Amino acid sequence: KVWDISHPGNKTPVSQLDCLNRDNYIRSCRLLPDGRTLIVGGEASTLSIWDLATPTPRIKAELTSSAPACYALAISPDSKVCFSCCSDGDIAVWDLHNQTLVRQFQGHTDGASCIDISNDGTKLWTGGLDNTVRSWDLREGRQLQQHDFTSQIFSLGYCPTGEWLAVGMENSNVEVLHVTKPDKYQLHLHESCVLSLRFAHCGKWF
Repeated sequence: KVWDISHPGNKTPVSQLDCLNRDNYIRSCRLLPDGRTLIVGGEASTLSIWDLATPTPRIKAELTSSAPACYALAISPDSKVCFSCCSDGDIAVWDLHNQTLVRQFQGHTDGASCIDISNDGTKLWTGGLDNTVRSWDLREGRQLQQHDFTSQIFSLGYCPTGEWLAVGMENSNVEVLHVTKPDKYQLHLHESCVLSLRFAHCGKWF
């Protein structure tokens, strides 16, 4: 559903998009800075790109991968590239202008479940159901680091200052680790799995 946030009291959505079959979950969606392009992924091999600015929102393109599902999405700072976390563990890299698959990062041995990208667009962080978090160099197209955990990774957030990474896990813990030093903190604040987290723009809290 698409909502007009300038009228927060309005209980009626502006429009409703039928993105997937009724029994398939939507796992992630990302609105591009142009305010009209929405990318939707979920329990299907196809990502749908919607144009919200037309009188009736419509699908203007579809991106199809070999994986049966997409668990998470990220958009590059220049809005030219989309990264999709696939259920087979791959990270698919899509050229949004040409609507083509340009690269796949491989490393996770189970589904890639969450993703974040640095503000300068040079580094990618992904978490997986294989209990690992991995960082990737987008300029060279290679894996930089791997961090191992004792639980499946459900969410992560990369601090805008470029120093810290927060990781939310299936076991209800959040771990905050320094990306270049061995410093690490563990937070026990939740009673169930941590499905989502995000840093504030100031980088002081999440």
